[in-house]
Amino acid sequence: MNTSIYTNKESIQFYKYLCQKIGCEKVVKARRLKYTICDIAFHCQCPMISSGSKGEGLDLKGSDLDVMLIHPDFIVYETEPDALKRNKIYLVMETKDTPPCFTYLRLISPYNVLSISDRESFQKNGTQNLFSSELYKFNELKLATKYVPYLNKTHGPCVADANDDFDFAFCLKCDQWISAAYPWITRARVRWPSSELVSKIITCGVLFVPIGIKQSKNEGIEWRISFSIAEKMLIYSFTHTQLLCYSLLKILLKEIVENCKNLKGLLCSYFLKTLVFWISEELDPSVWRPDNIIPCYQSCLERLIYCIEYSTLLHYFIPENNLFYSRFSKEDREQLIKILRISYALGIRCFSVSSTLCDYTKCIFSPLSRNAKVMTEMVENVSFMVSISKLLFNLLHHSRTDLSRDIFTVFLSRAHQFAPQSQIGSRCISNKHQYNTYKHDISHLLIGLSSDAVSGWLFLASFFYRRKNYIASLHVINYALLKCTDDKIPVKVQPGFKIELNRTQYNVLESMQQEKLFKILKTVQINDLDFIEKSEIIPEELQLEVEERSTIIPAIPFAHFLSFLCYFHSCDLNSALVSMQQIMHIMNTNFTKDDFESFYVFAYPIILLGICWQMTRKTSMARRSFELIAISDKYKLTSAAIRLSRI
Repeated sequence: MNTSIYTNKESIQFYKYLCQKIGCEKVVKARRLKYTICDIAFHCQCPMISSGSKGEGLDLKGSDLDVMLIHPDFIVYETEPDALKRNKIYLVMETKDTPPCFTYLRLISPYNVLSISDRESFQKNGTQNLFSSELYKFNELKLATKYVPYLNKTHGPCVADANDDFDFAFCLKCDQWISAAYPWITRARVRWPSSELVSKIITCGVLFVPIGIKQSKNEGIEWRISFSIAEKMLIYSFTHTQLLCYSLLKILLKEIVENCKNLKGLLCSYFLKTLVFWISEELDPSVWRPDNIIPCYQSCLERLIYCIEYSTLLHYFIPENNLFYSRFSKEDREQLIKILRISYALGIRCFSVSSTLCDYTKCIFSPLSRNAKVMTEMVENVSFMVSISKLLFNLLHHSRTDLSRDIFTVFLSRAHQFAPQSQIGSRCISNKHQYNTYKHDISHLLIGLSSDAVSGWLFLASFFYRRKNYIASLHVINYALLKCTDDKIPVKVQPGFKIELNRTQYNVLESMQQEKLFKILKTVQINDLDFIEKSEIIPEELQLEVEERSTIIPAIPFAHFLSFLCYFHSCDLNSALVSMQQIMHIMNTNFTKDDFESFYVFAYPIILLGICWQMTRKTSMARRSFELIAISDKYKLTSAAIRLSRI
């Protein structure tokens, strides 16, 4: 098909449509900032890198969040260093007998410096100690499952949950650019990537992920060399048209090609990314513009068909590795090419059978303002503890746009909600110290009020409740509940959560389209309450929930539960019963069938209600509540089973 039949006007119209469906430049930037800020301020010894589609700024159907955690104790070198530092474990690459893009990792530190748990990941190979990727991944899975029970399987090099919503790759790092990828630095290219970007990329080094070549005799000790950091930087340098073309290929794969079950898994997003990288090197960046998006997409698809036909797609950084070598059987290749050629002939009309872009011909454009659309990107809450000092430093020194300052400020406010949660239990004897600690906690909680419309107030109310100041707690709860109106948008911490606005919420967002993102978020959003492990501001009646791990409780049911506790301990049983009835009302009116398919959404309101029944000596009702949750709680994420055993 001759792509010139598409006019510039049609391309621009399609571009605008894709901006609505996939995200405009500002929305994509907000997504990236959200995860970048998490990476910067992640409160853990392991440096974190968000990758996958969401880390790249995309949120398509089936998009996942891949998190790479870099082991801080291991350092990888390509050749043996002259000197070894203490408190680090040194490894050196051995690539003599490995395929391109794979390596063995040999221990060069003394074996006795390894901890007992680390020794379990090494195996002898003659006189050498080789780091086993298979054993390392198995040991990391055991550790992850201990703290996060639903991370219970491996998925490629990653530890994952049953639904593959989250992938955590525990990887190692070499701070230098490796010699196998040196030719990439000076390779002839038109204008992309720029020399400045190339220089920046090579300072980031490479990663090693624990996976070998399938069915290789040494699969268990091979490590794949990963250029994830470099690839993320390259994606970030794309024009928006480039990014949308890459998105179109991903939609084509996931929603059209993989509808043929026997083709599922033959291609993956990594191949498409590699393809777009190669094409981008060959073209002048000026080609990737909105009025040319359809021809650009068609050119990418044409190249993909060519690569499959000749079973050739070279690794972008190490071309000696042909990603399509022995990838397809004759039958699979023929069927794959047939589907792609039909899609090419149909042009963008092929997307009429995709779930994401099927309404293009209807020209449905959402009238939401850009600010409101950015706000909706914040609803999939990222529940990582982050460092206040890192956030503040980067806000002051590296935040140059209003959007980045707004998102940094929201994260900073949320970080202050965690700060006092580990303070109350460490009270010293002196009244002066207790007073200073009280002021310290209150100051953090007051800053935390700005994270959203309600959750900060409920953390403050819970803090007062723990200090038996029931009157102050009730004042704050009542104020928070007054803010829980129909225009507020509740945020659920669950994979793939999508916002659906009611008419009131839509009107409020439209009326605020000239406001800063930070003000919109703190005015209309309601976050869940994230209590850390052994939190000292969670009510004592909920201490079981945080004995071994952090927990997340929906805001409005928690508000009524906390109100119940205050009235109960103030001996106002009539008011306590009214608060119980409010929890039941929420369950009866606000929960849909879809909510009950999500364990997280309905579990805690029922547990809170069960505790209320137990405290009011309605034992049979309490037992029924805890039984309902215990049966569904296969990973023992709640205290339901323990509470049931104690009745």
